[in-house]
Amino acid sequence: MSTNRVAVVERALDEAVRGARAAGARLRPEDALRLGSGLTARKAVELFEDQVLSRALDVTSRELKRTNQSFYTIGSAGHENNAVVGALLRIDDPCFLHYRSGGLMMARARQLPGSTPSFDTLLSFCASSEDPASGGRHKVWGSRALWVPPQTSTIASHLPKAVGLAISIARAKRLGVVNDLRGDSIVCCSFGDASANHATALAGFTFARYAARQGAPCPILFVCEDNGIGISVATPNNWIAETFSNQPNLAYFRAAGELDEVFDSGRAAIEHCRATRRPTFLHLETVRLWGHAGSDVETNYHSLEQIERIEARDPLLRNAKYLIERGAATPEQLEALLRDTRARVSAASLETSRRPKLTSREAVVEPMAPYDAAKVREFAGHGVDDAKRRALFGKLPEEQTSATKRTLGAHVNAALHDEFLRFPELMLFGEDVGRKGGVYSVTAGLQKQFGLARVFDTLLDETSILGLAQGAAHIGLLPMPEIQYLAYLHNALDQLRGEACSLRYFSNGQFANPMVVRVQGLAYQKGFGGHFHNDNSIGALRDIPGLMLAVASRGDDAVRLLRGAVATARACQRVVVVLEAIALYHERDLYEDGDGLWLSDYPPPRSNGSDALLPGEVGVHNAANSDVLIVSYANGLRLSLRAARVLEREHGLKARVVDLRWLNPLPMEALERHARECKGVLVADECRATAGGIADAAIAGLYERGVRTPMASVRAADSYVPLGGATDFVLMQEREIVDAARRLA
Repeated sequence: MSTNRVAVVERALDEAVRGARAAGARLRPEDALRLGSGLTARKAVELFEDQVLSRALDVTSRELKRTNQSFYTIGSAGHENNAVVGALLRIDDPCFLHYRSGGLMMARARQLPGSTPSFDTLLSFCASSEDPASGGRHKVWGSRALWVPPQTSTIASHLPKAVGLAISIARAKRLGVVNDLRGDSIVCCSFGDASANHATALAGFTFARYAARQGAPCPILFVCEDNGIGISVATPNNWIAETFSNQPNLAYFRAAGELDEVFDSGRAAIEHCRATRRPTFLHLETVRLWGHAGSDVETNYHSLEQIERIEARDPLLRNAKYLIERGAATPEQLEALLRDTRARVSAASLETSRRPKLTSREAVVEPMAPYDAAKVREFAGHGVDDAKRRALFGKLPEEQTSATKRTLGAHVNAALHDEFLRFPELMLFGEDVGRKGGVYSVTAGLQKQFGLARVFDTLLDETSILGLAQGAAHIGLLPMPEIQYLAYLHNALDQLRGEACSLRYFSNGQFANPMVVRVQGLAYQKGFGGHFHNDNSIGALRDIPGLMLAVASRGDDAVRLLRGAVATARACQRVVVVLEAIALYHERDLYEDGDGLWLSDYPPPRSNGSDALLPGEVGVHNAANSDVLIVSYANGLRLSLRAARVLEREHGLKARVVDLRWLNPLPMEALERHARECKGVLVADECRATAGGIADAAIAGLYERGVRTPMASVRAADSYVPLGGATDFVLMQEREIVDAARRLA
């Protein structure tokens, strides 16, 4: 048995072409390959050339890996019939591609004169900084010119955002948002049969079917490249057909057999999707040659006989024989095509292996988190028009007297109205945000004022909500998805971590999906317990590279932070999460019942953007005090201010209190400045002790900056939040802040 199955498959293809008997009569280039088929002889040969090119790249990637010049060997060998889809789609049909969609990518690139898909792919194999897709950060199928946002997913986590984009095409046109898609563009999303079972993939299918059932246009073409196996675990026979061929609101097409049959099935699926604007499932029969990747020893789970049976189904082998038998090509023509393509790729590989690599940390992270404060400030002042505001509000919020100071929740509602007035591309969606106005009435009135196109309810699935946000952001909309509770976000966190926040990084800044994700959460909800509704951990958000996280404590700050978040997302194309403390939505008092000190006036927007809070800008209370610096945020700020009064009245200690406002990135420059002016630093962190909040990062950051004043922290227990009064035993309390500050002083 030859252990080099690549050589075996290549040799079998050569021998089959060389030994094939030419047809008695040649087809003209414009002749159909088969009577009634839409595939011509010319197009069939072009498809075969694209397939051979994809195969040659797979072979070369393994050769480069053996000499330590390549770093990626997951190939498309056996999947090359997906080239049919690449040839049939238009370039303005966005594609979110499976990593085995090499043939599709080669055929798609053929439509763009001057493109060099093989050279570009080889640059990515070699992790060259000249790779036009990712700049050497990863091997991805991606191209701005070909409308292919790069995907790194192995578990079909790109499906929800592909559906989100499909749904957003019509919505963007309706709102007058200009982009480069036509009204009848469709979205293609390819994936494997194994990953079709993943919860995220199923969320995508459900999301599309739900949208269609609701009557919304959703022109998504799901392309399942079914090779019958994951890495080593076989997909049950006929599983994909049984699962997806009878789904309501999902048209099913199967593509199998000879090349012209695959072509005609693919064309029928695409035409159906384009004409009906409804979800369509193309079941593409493929095989997987040479294992999962170069490091996969296939004989660990397949016998030689099984491997040989798979290799006998090589689509290139079948297509070559068919083209010759039908008279579309001669053996000599295909021999030359094979020889020339391999030689061309081999020569290009020598050049790409010598091309430059990423050489510094700065170069690696450069596209991930752009930030321009001046540009953000400019956007923060964009579109302020008091005449329009007065028409919207009647009496402007800031014109109300001090007797009608309002809560944080009321301020957020007014700020949302202001932002919607200023940015017509802004849209808000989530669970219960529309007619109901949110479970805490924070979005009340928005749908009535701005319409169903901009404010609408979704199905109850956070993965789909964040997928919709990503898809919408791809084509110029500015989405503001709402996650009803912080713990609900954990159900869908990879849509932020693995998808939304990685897009700029893996596309070298060519694609972006700016958004402002509003999340309601944190604890202290007065007896309301349970993990899902009273959650006090933000560690999973702070873990995400490039994500910005803001949290407001007071109503006036909530308004300014929201403006800063929207302006940052819009100006710098960033993903920003704004965390809203549920327990503070309707809080009125600070020290005693009825004092009204947690209410505030509405800060009016200014045309110079000066009334927005930007990253790094902290809130300072009792600025002249220096015995101890208490650093906190959200509910912790209110507790810290109460503790500061006790410290001064009962213990003679004067505490300065800093409200962080921005939790990622932390405002370390401001913290350092205030820490150096005080005799000790206490971080009052309402989140769980172990990796739940910011205390460890804040203290470590200060120490690394050379701050040597005494430092300590108060944090919540590593526990879920219980029901009723038992919350006092696990959440940070005012008395704990007082005691810790006294010990520190």
